[in-house]
Amino acid sequence: MAPPIVKRYLIAFEKYKWIGLASFALVVAGSTVMAIQPDPPVKYIGDAALAYTGPPISFSAIGSEIQQKGQILTQEDLLSEPIVKAIIEKTRLKPKQLAATIAIEFPKRSKTGELESNIIELKYQDTDQKRAAEVLQTLMQAAVKLSSDRNTGQLKSIIGKIDERLPQAKKELEVAESKLEAYDRVERPAILAAENGSLLTAVTTSQNQQRLLQQTLIGIDAQLRSLQGKLGLNPNDAYVSSALSADLILNNLRSQIFQVDSQIEVIKKDLRPEHPTMIQLMRQKEAAEKLFRQRANEVVSGGGNTAPLPGTVSAIRARSNLDPARQELANQLVALQTQRDTLIQQFNNEIRQEARLRQEYSLIPNKQLERSRLEQQILLKKAVYDQMQLKITDAKTAEAETVSSLSIARPPRVIAPEVKPKSVPVTLGVGGFFGLVVGSGVVFLLGSLEGTFKTKEDVRGSLKQKDVTLLAELPLLPVDDLAKGELPVIISSDSAYLEYYEKFRSNLRRIGGNKLKVILVTSTGSGEGKTTSAYNLGIASARAGKRTLVIETDLRSPSYCQSLGVTVDPNATAEPLRYYNNPSECIRLVPLVENLYILPSPGPVRNSAAIIESSEIRRLMEDARQRFDFVILDTSALGLSNDPLLIQPYSDGIILVARPNYTQESVFGEAVDQLLESEMNLLGAIVNGADIIVAPPPTVAVAEEGDKVAANGKSIN
Repeated sequence: MAPPIVKRYLIAFEKYKWIGLASFALVVAGSTVMAIQPDPPVKYIGDAALAYTGPPISFSAIGSEIQQKGQILTQEDLLSEPIVKAIIEKTRLKPKQLAATIAIEFPKRSKTGELESNIIELKYQDTDQKRAAEVLQTLMQAAVKLSSDRNTGQLKSIIGKIDERLPQAKKELEVAESKLEAYDRVERPAILAAENGSLLTAVTTSQNQQRLLQQTLIGIDAQLRSLQGKLGLNPNDAYVSSALSADLILNNLRSQIFQVDSQIEVIKKDLRPEHPTMIQLMRQKEAAEKLFRQRANEVVSGGGNTAPLPGTVSAIRARSNLDPARQELANQLVALQTQRDTLIQQFNNEIRQEARLRQEYSLIPNKQLERSRLEQQILLKKAVYDQMQLKITDAKTAEAETVSSLSIARPPRVIAPEVKPKSVPVTLGVGGFFGLVVGSGVVFLLGSLEGTFKTKEDVRGSLKQKDVTLLAELPLLPVDDLAKGELPVIISSDSAYLEYYEKFRSNLRRIGGNKLKVILVTSTGSGEGKTTSAYNLGIASARAGKRTLVIETDLRSPSYCQSLGVTVDPNATAEPLRYYNNPSECIRLVPLVENLYILPSPGPVRNSAAIIESSEIRRLMEDARQRFDFVILDTSALGLSNDPLLIQPYSDGIILVARPNYTQESVFGEAVDQLLESEMNLLGAIVNGADIIVAPPPTVAVAEEGDKVAANGKSIN
C-alpha cells in the first residue's frame, strides 16, 4: 500500500490537477522565454581603491580630530549629490543606473574600533569599457575633493564658532571680576579682621569692660544704700529736698509763713477768727503759701524726673528745711545716682557692642564662602576664556595642515569577464524540473488548506489522540444504475461488503453486549454516509437473526426507504404526529431482507424539534425498545441542527461517521470533545469510504458511497 502522504497527494491531485498543470505550464513557459532570449551584452568590471590619509606632520589637535572624522565615511557620502553630479556631467549616465552598478566596500573595524586597513575598494560594471574607467576615475577625484572641502569647511566652522563666543566669554570674565571687586570693597575689612584676630580681640575687650563696669556699679550701689539709710530718702527725694532747701526765695517765703504763723499763734487766744486782724493774717499766710507752692513747683520741675511734691504746704516746708550737713549728703546721693545711671548706660552699650561683634563674627564663614564662590566663578570663566584662546590658536595652526582624508590608492583598471554561452536544453530542463516542483507544491498546498481528513489513517490518528474507539473501517461501495433518491444497500447475502458491516455489528455487540439495544448514528456534516451506514448495519444485524428496526429521525430531509423497497405514506408529511402515534402502520417490513424493519421519515417537515420532543415519539421509542432486538436511529448531521442531541436520550450510545475528503478535521474534533465532555456515551466512530480493496461480489446492488446521492451518483446530502 502507498504511504499516507502519497495518498493525500494523489487525492489532492485528483481535485486540483488542472491548477497544478497550469502552474507547471507557467514555469515552463517562463524558462522557455529565458532560453530563447539573446545573450546579454558583455559587462566590463572596473575596480579601483581609495585610501584614508592624513597630513605628514600635525601640530594641532583640531587638525588631527578633523582628519579622524574624515575617515568615518559611508556609501551615502561617496555617492552624495556633488559626486554623482560630477559623474553624470562627464558620462551622461542616469542616477539610478549609477547607484545600482557601483559597489563600495569599506574596511572593517576591530573590536577596539580601529580600522583593520585604510583601503576602500570600488567596483563598477558597464557595457562600455572606457566609460567604466571614467566613472571610477571621476568618482575618486570627486571624493578626494569633497573630503578636502568638508575638512576645510569643518575647520572654518570651528573658527567661526569660537570667534562668536570669545567676546561673550571675555565679557563674562570681566563681570565676574567686577562682582568680586565690589564685594571686597564692602566685606573684605570684616573678613580680614576675622582672619587676623582683631575681631575676637574687640569681643574680648568688650567683655572685660563689662566686668569693670559691673564691679563699679556694685560699689556705687553700696554707697547709695548707705546714704539712703542715713537720710531716709531715695535719690529723687534727696534731689527735691536739696533743691528746695538751697533756694533763697523759698527760704524767705518759709520765714514769712513762719512769722505769720507765730503772730497767729500769739493773738488767736485773744481774737476770734472773724476778727479783721486774724482775717488779714490768714490772707497773708495764704498768699505766702501760694507763692511758696508755685516757687517749689518751679524749682523741682526742671527735669521732669524728680519725685512729686507733697499735697500740703506743711509737707513741702518739711522737705525744704535740710540743714547743711544733710544737704551735703543729699547732694552726694544725687551725684552717685547720676554716676550709676551713666555706668548702666555704658554697660548696655558694651553689651550691644559685643552682640554686634559676635553677629558680625558669625557671618564671617558665609562671607568667606561667598568670596570663594566669586573667586571660583572668576577661575571658571578664565579657564573657559583661556581654553577658547588655545582653541582659536590651535584651529588657526590647523589651517595649514588640513588636507583631504582620502587619496587615490589604486587607479581604475577594467577587466572583461568570461561569459559562458547559454544552453537552451539545460534551461528548459531546469525550467521543467522547477515546474514540476511548483505544480506539485501548489497541489499539495491546496489539498492541505482544505482541512479535511485525507485518508483513513488521518481519522484513525485523530481518534487515537482523543482516546475514542474505532468501531469499523467501511469500504467505498461502487455505483451502478441507482434511481434518484436511492442509496447503495447490500441486499445480497453473498456480497463481500457485508462482512465489513458484520464486523461493525459484532464490535458493537462486543462493546455493549445485550445492554446496547438502541444506537444513534450521526455525523458532523453532509455527504459522509451516515444513512448508508445505518441501512447496511441494519441489514447486517437482520442477517444475524436479530429483529432489527431502522428509524429515520432526520425529519429535515426526505426518506430514502425506497432503497429497501419500501414506500412512504403520502399523508405522513401532513400529520406527522398522527403518523408516529400508530406504530403498527408507520413501521414497515423490508421485503428484501428478513427480520429488517424501517420507520421512514415523513420529512421534510417544519418544527422537527417539537416533533422529536413530543409524547408520540417517546411512546414510539418505548414500544420499539420492547418489540425489537436492535434499533438504529438515523439522525441529521450535528453540524446542521441539534436534532441528534434531542433524540439522544432515547439511545444507549452514539456512533460518529467520518469520511475522508468530506469530514472537516477541526469540526470532527470539536464534536468529539463536546460529546465526551457532555457524557453522552459516545461508543466510537467509523471510517466510511475507506481505501479498502474488496473483491467484486457476485451479486450486489452498488452505488457511490455517500449520505444521499442522486441518480447520476452525486451527493445530495
